[in-house]
Amino acid sequence: MPKSVAILQSNYIPWKGYFDLIRKVDLFIFHDDLQYTKNDWRNRNKIKTPKGATWLTIPCGTSENRLINQVRADNAPWQKKHFDMLKQHYAAAPYWKTYTPFLEEIYLGKNWEYLSDLNQTLIKRISKEYLGVTTEFENSERYQLTESKGARVLQLLERADATHYVSGPAAKSYLQEEEFVKRGITLEFMDYSDYPEYLQLYPPFEPAVSILDMLLNLGPATREYMQPLEKL
Repeated sequence: MPKSVAILQSNYIPWKGYFDLIRKVDLFIFHDDLQYTKNDWRNRNKIKTPKGATWLTIPCGTSENRLINQVRADNAPWQKKHFDMLKQHYAAAPYWKTYTPFLEEIYLGKNWEYLSDLNQTLIKRISKEYLGVTTEFENSERYQLTESKGARVLQLLERADATHYVSGPAAKSYLQEEEFVKRGITLEFMDYSDYPEYLQLYPPFEPAVSILDMLLNLGPATREYMQPLEKL
């Protein structure tokens, strides 16, 4: 049976393109047994404010000698701070009250010890509960990989029985299509162009922000401003 797969590190409340990649495949694999990188999307993302886009950053310490799934969030106070920032800048959004119980549960209802656990929970719940995603989720750790770099992705795809691999466009610079062909796996890169604008609280429009901006401004209509299902 054909099986499309995507592989990515978990990010903190990612932008819409991350979720479109998830929507496009049968299986999405969190690749969190990789080296953690500071000042990346793993522990931060952007929201809109009256002064423009600003970062929500989870404090995770400065050490890079860790895998992503080993990274601990330094202290719980950041959770209330992030909730308060979201409330400050989105309380006037049309769907703030709709998603308040979810946000309170995430930020105020539990102290998150591991960054990966938080990220994956947010991504899976937003996908399934608010975007109608039917994609299956797995973790790369279960496949007991032995390879590194590009060979690692190929090994993971083979062990997941993938027939089609969907990648972000940035990987065009290092993925070699012939290596996929040898293994009977077709390769496709996402196209993130031509997303429609939507009404944000604070003009001008800023596309590169967390999916939360869309949910709080658009509610159930969020899917209408993502990639059409026929394109996916």
